[in-house]
Amino acid sequence: MFRAIADVIASIGNAVATVVTLPFRAVARLFGGASDTAHGHH
Repeated sequence: MFRAIADVIASIGNAVATVVTLPFRAVARLFGGASDTAHGHH
């Protein structure tokens, strides 16, 4: 029983982590590209 609960928690945590990191990754890429272009022009 405990194993099933742990499995459910793990899958939920996995899904949450994916949803949470996606926007952060997009923002990081956005800021990374902006800083890269700024440094490039400078």
